[in-house]
Amino acid sequence: MPRLGAHMSIAGGLHLAFDRMQEVQGEALQIFTKNERQWKAPQLGSSEVQLFTEKWAAVGRPPVAAHDSYLINLAALDPTKLEKSIAAFCDELQRAEALGIPFLISHPGSHLGQGVEAGLQSFVTHLDRAVQLSRTSTVMILIETTAGQGTNLGSSFEEIAYILDRSSHKERLGVCYDTCHTFAAGYDLRTREDYDKTLSHFDAVIGLQHLKFFHLNDSKQGLGSRVDRHEHIGRGFIGLEGFRLLLNDARFKCHPMVLETPKGKELKEDKENLATLRSLVVSDYACSYKEEQ
Repeated sequence: MPRLGAHMSIAGGLHLAFDRMQEVQGEALQIFTKNERQWKAPQLGSSEVQLFTEKWAAVGRPPVAAHDSYLINLAALDPTKLEKSIAAFCDELQRAEALGIPFLISHPGSHLGQGVEAGLQSFVTHLDRAVQLSRTSTVMILIETTAGQGTNLGSSFEEIAYILDRSSHKERLGVCYDTCHTFAAGYDLRTREDYDKTLSHFDAVIGLQHLKFFHLNDSKQGLGSRVDRHEHIGRGFIGLEGFRLLLNDARFKCHPMVLETPKGKELKEDKENLATLRSLVVSDYACSYKEEQ
């Protein structure tokens, strides 16, 4: 079955995210490598990296992804904001590589009125520049599907494909599929017919081989609402059937799938959501997940 887990806090130290993952019996993890609401952070110390890698090994090296800062917009119009975004994304890549994390998940920015195609061109140009400046080589950048709220880019599979096709570093690009975002963008999962139609369209436009990671979130708003509001599994407009179809799809039997649903410090909500997801699994597919290096 897929490797189920959640985004976890790094409060008190990056390595403590693994303890939180274990508390909810997670098998996959997503983290921020620094405060996501700040442009800069102190450089990672050797002891911090060692603690993280030792803890990771101690829990069996489950799949891990980092998510970049919400402040970053590589399609920004303002020159100051753009340069800060490039520098911050460069730093995100370097931090992930220092920690040995194979995936960095990133939203494809907002065009802010310049138009979708101009925004996509700008994003690709500055993404490539940040990759070059980072001097990294091992981290795969996963472009996250979005709901299309405001002027956000990446709400259509065609927009994601544009980025993957035109980047000079396409070998380092993949996709993170967010169930809430794609549903809000108009891609349905709720019936077998709709699920097959959506995944077939993804395969035709982007290619399923590029899909590396999932965010499992129900949606507070309806199909095509273009509103990004996460809801607990089965309590939103997607409902349980859409998640049942995804979790039992043999093509994703080893894919990491993490929650980004609201929760308190006790992680009760994560435990409930993961229990709900696991109850939907009916296919006993053997998984020999090998982390990409």
